[in-house]
Amino acid sequence: MTMRAARFPGLFAAIAVIALGGCVAGPAFRSPAVDSGVDRYTADHLPIEDAAAGSLAQQIEIGAAPAREWWRLFGSEDLDTLVQRAVENNRTLAAAAANVDEARELVAAQAGALAPQVSLAAGAGRQKYGVQMLGTLAKPPPFSYFAVGPTVSYLLDYTGGTARAIERQGALASEREQRACAAYLAVTGNAAILALRIASLREQVATVEALLGQDRENLKLVRVAFAAGTVSRLDVVAADSQLAADATQLPALRQELAVARHAFAVVLGVAPGNAQLPDLDLARVRLPHHLAVGVPSELAHRRPDILAAEARLHAATAAVGIAQANLYPRITLTASLGQQSTDLAHLLDRGGTAWSAAGSLLAPLLDGGTLAAEKRAAVDAMRSSLAEYQQTVLAAFGQVADSLEALEHDAEALSAQQHARETAQTNLDLTRASYTAGNVGVLQVLDAQRAWQRAQLGYVRAKGQRYLDTVELFLALGGGGPGEATAALP
Repeated sequence: MTMRAARFPGLFAAIAVIALGGCVAGPAFRSPAVDSGVDRYTADHLPIEDAAAGSLAQQIEIGAAPAREWWRLFGSEDLDTLVQRAVENNRTLAAAAANVDEARELVAAQAGALAPQVSLAAGAGRQKYGVQMLGTLAKPPPFSYFAVGPTVSYLLDYTGGTARAIERQGALASEREQRACAAYLAVTGNAAILALRIASLREQVATVEALLGQDRENLKLVRVAFAAGTVSRLDVVAADSQLAADATQLPALRQELAVARHAFAVVLGVAPGNAQLPDLDLARVRLPHHLAVGVPSELAHRRPDILAAEARLHAATAAVGIAQANLYPRITLTASLGQQSTDLAHLLDRGGTAWSAAGSLLAPLLDGGTLAAEKRAAVDAMRSSLAEYQQTVLAAFGQVADSLEALEHDAEALSAQQHARETAQTNLDLTRASYTAGNVGVLQVLDAQRAWQRAQLGYVRAKGQRYLDTVELFLALGGGGPGEATAALP
């Protein structure tokens, strides 16, 4: 190639000027800015501390960063172990990890296009020229030939099209990584939600079973009173009807519990029939008191779905550069050095050395408007990706707002259920005292007992929902943020 440059200095000087003066085609990508005017998630400022009492009270901390391993805030080693089992054994996470590895290798493969391409060529054959090939020249007899040597080619990326292709592949790899983060968030979230739901359902089943036990005891007492003539037949039928009505709750709860157990087994990566699931006691799980929610402007840098949408926008922006680079000529430099001979024994002789150096330019002239249309389509795709990114951000704000409102209403429901339970307990105590004094009959006592059991069931359900909505808030906030998931993938 050096000898060639000496013979054609003008050509290579022009190429050098183009290479040095060239610029990367297409727009440079910049992360979209989140509206700084958005300083809260909901239209009305939520109370900093809710109305729930004692260990079930929660406090919203605006501005503080959410915890990375948020499930540890529940203070349960059993829950921590279950979440870790899900991370280690879940098949979705295994597939996500492989997809990330594949994307990274594709980036490395694409980056190789910037380097000179060197190949080794070798050939052998037998040749005979036709009568008309050489005209009046002497006709050589048929001959054998042998050749071997390296060939070097280099695509001069003066427009930056190759660099944009590498940039696009890197953005797609980043999108894969964020999808893996989303899968990690979903798996850890599902593990925590299902574990807590199972614990809540077990407590609800136990409460309903206690309610049915009380109904059966009440029915016995009413029958005894009926035999003694102190109550009517209608009272016996009413007690029996109440038992039958309360019994209808148990099959539905047990079915919901079974479905939750099966789903939990799948999240843990085992078949439902072979799952050995420990029973999580909700009473031993601490409800997080301090809930750090950060600020809205930081949410776009935490949630993996937003970061994945940003990566897709980045890839679409780079695609515009690729389409624009395709409008310019392509310049390729090639060189070869090798040995040629008609006799294999003399293939490596000094006199058999052959070389070549060349530059080629391929410029589009008439293509029916294809390349220009492809660039316009790339610009349209970039605009579409930007709109999808903006919509993803809005949807994320909506989910956080929903979770915060749910916690506020959970606090109200829990406070109301707690008051209802306390009131029912007081009513039951007074009714029993009145019964002992002979002021009320057995039916009043039975009604007071049923009211307390129902209030207890409502309290258990409200408490379980508060745990679940707390997990939903952590998930809406993006969990542990970027970087945690890819490092924790199996």
